[in-house]
Amino acid sequence: MYSDRVIEHFLNPRNAGYISNPDGVGIIGDPSCGDYLRIYIIVKDNRISDIKFEIFGCPAAIATSSVLTELAKGKTLEEALKITDLDVIRNLGGLPDPKVHCSNLGAGALHEAIQDYKKACGMKKCQQQK
Repeated sequence: MYSDRVIEHFLNPRNAGYISNPDGVGIIGDPSCGDYLRIYIIVKDNRISDIKFEIFGCPAAIATSSVLTELAKGKTLEEALKITDLDVIRNLGGLPDPKVHCSNLGAGALHEAIQDYKKACGMKKCQQQK
Protein backbone atom coordinates (compact mmCIF):
# COMPACT_ATOMS: atom_id res chain seq x y z
CA MET A 1 0.00 0.00 0.00
CA TYR A 2 2.71 2.51 0.99
CA SER A 3 6.07 3.03 -0.72
CA ASP A 4 9.27 2.22 1.16
CA ARG A 5 9.96 5.97 1.42
CA VAL A 6 6.58 6.63 3.06
CA ILE A 7 7.21 3.85 5.57
CA GLU A 8 10.72 5.14 6.29
CA HIS A 9 9.47 8.68 6.97
CA PHE A 10 6.61 7.37 9.10
CA LEU A 11 8.89 5.22 11.23
CA ASN A 12 11.71 7.79 11.39
CA PRO A 13 10.18 11.24 10.87
CA ARG A 14 12.66 14.04 10.27
CA ASN A 15 12.35 17.39 12.03
CA ALA A 16 9.51 16.33 14.32
CA GLY A 17 9.12 18.50 17.38
CA TYR A 18 8.51 21.99 18.66
CA ILE A 19 10.42 25.27 18.34
CA SER A 20 9.94 27.36 21.46
CA ASN A 21 10.37 30.79 19.87
CA PRO A 22 9.59 30.38 16.16
CA ASP A 23 9.64 33.15 13.59
CA GLY A 24 6.50 31.75 11.99
CA VAL A 25 3.83 29.15 12.71
CA GLY A 26 1.41 27.53 10.30
CA ILE A 27 -1.54 25.46 11.46
CA ILE A 28 -3.83 23.43 9.25
CA GLY A 29 -6.27 20.62 9.83
CA ASP A 30 -8.54 18.40 7.81
CA PRO A 31 -11.80 17.86 9.67
CA SER A 32 -12.85 15.03 7.35
CA CYS A 33 -10.11 12.74 8.66
CA GLY A 34 -8.97 14.46 11.84
CA ASP A 35 -5.39 15.19 10.73
CA TYR A 36 -3.91 18.31 12.32
CA LEU A 37 -0.50 19.82 11.55
CA ARG A 38 1.53 22.62 13.09
CA ILE A 39 4.73 23.82 11.33
CA TYR A 40 7.34 26.04 13.05
CA ILE A 41 10.03 27.92 11.14
CA ILE A 42 13.16 29.89 11.96
CA VAL A 43 14.28 32.32 9.26
CA LYS A 44 17.83 33.64 8.81
CA ASP A 45 18.95 35.68 5.81
CA ASN A 46 15.61 35.04 4.08
CA ARG A 47 16.12 31.24 4.33
CA ILE A 48 14.39 28.63 6.44
CA SER A 49 17.24 27.70 8.73
CA ASP A 50 15.18 25.43 10.97
CA ILE A 51 11.79 23.80 10.65
CA LYS A 52 9.87 21.44 12.93
CA PHE A 53 6.42 19.91 12.92
CA GLU A 54 3.88 18.48 15.30
CA ILE A 55 1.12 16.34 13.87
CA PHE A 56 -1.90 14.37 14.85
CA GLY A 57 -2.60 12.06 11.96
CA CYS A 58 -2.20 8.84 10.07
CA PRO A 59 1.09 7.36 8.79
CA ALA A 60 0.72 9.18 5.45
CA ALA A 61 0.23 12.54 7.19
CA ILE A 62 3.33 11.95 9.33
CA ALA A 63 5.41 10.93 6.31
CA THR A 64 4.27 13.88 4.18
CA SER A 65 5.05 16.32 6.99
CA SER A 66 8.51 14.83 7.43
CA VAL A 67 9.29 15.04 3.71
CA LEU A 68 7.95 18.57 3.53
CA THR A 69 10.39 19.73 6.21
CA GLU A 70 13.27 18.19 4.27
CA LEU A 71 12.14 19.93 1.09
CA ALA A 72 11.80 23.33 2.81
CA LYS A 73 14.87 23.42 5.06
CA GLY A 74 17.58 25.69 3.63
CA LYS A 75 15.34 27.16 0.95
CA THR A 76 14.64 30.87 0.57
CA LEU A 77 11.15 31.93 1.55
CA GLU A 78 10.29 32.42 -2.12
CA GLU A 79 11.53 28.91 -3.01
CA ALA A 80 9.63 27.40 -0.08
CA LEU A 81 6.41 29.11 -1.15
CA LYS A 82 6.69 27.26 -4.47
CA ILE A 83 6.61 23.83 -2.78
CA THR A 84 3.33 22.13 -3.70
CA ASP A 85 1.36 19.14 -2.52
CA LEU A 86 2.40 17.38 -5.72
CA ASP A 87 6.10 17.99 -4.89
CA VAL A 88 5.57 16.24 -1.56
CA ILE A 89 3.78 13.27 -3.14
CA ARG A 90 6.44 12.90 -5.83
CA ASN A 91 9.22 13.03 -3.25
CA LEU A 92 7.54 10.18 -1.39
CA GLY A 93 7.21 8.08 -4.50
CA GLY A 94 3.43 8.45 -4.48
CA LEU A 95 0.60 7.80 -2.07
CA PRO A 96 -2.44 5.54 -2.31
CA ASP A 97 -5.42 7.50 -3.71
CA PRO A 98 -7.35 7.52 -0.41
CA LYS A 99 -4.32 9.13 1.30
CA VAL A 100 -3.44 11.84 -1.24
CA HIS A 101 -5.39 14.39 0.82
CA CYS A 102 -2.78 13.99 3.59
CA SER A 103 -0.23 15.77 1.40
CA ASN A 104 -2.48 18.83 1.38
CA LEU A 105 -1.62 19.54 5.00
CA GLY A 106 2.11 20.11 4.60
CA ALA A 107 2.40 22.71 1.86
CA GLY A 108 -0.57 24.63 3.24
CA ALA A 109 0.88 24.79 6.75
CA LEU A 110 4.32 25.75 5.43
CA HIS A 111 2.84 28.58 3.38
CA GLU A 112 0.88 29.76 6.45
CA ALA A 113 4.06 29.73 8.56
CA ILE A 114 5.86 31.86 5.97
CA GLN A 115 2.96 34.30 5.81
CA ASP A 116 2.90 34.43 9.62
CA TYR A 117 6.61 35.28 9.60
CA LYS A 118 6.18 37.94 6.92
CA LYS A 119 3.29 39.52 8.81
CA ALA A 120 5.22 39.60 12.09
CA CYS A 121 8.36 40.77 10.33
CA GLY A 122 6.49 43.57 8.60
CA MET A 123 4.98 44.71 11.88
CA LYS A 124 8.42 44.68 13.53
CA LYS A 125 10.15 46.03 10.41
CA CYS A 126 12.78 43.31 10.79
CA GLN A 127 13.19 42.77 7.02
CA GLN A 128 14.89 39.39 7.45
CA GLN A 129 17.75 40.88 9.51
CA LYS A 130 18.11 37.86 11.76
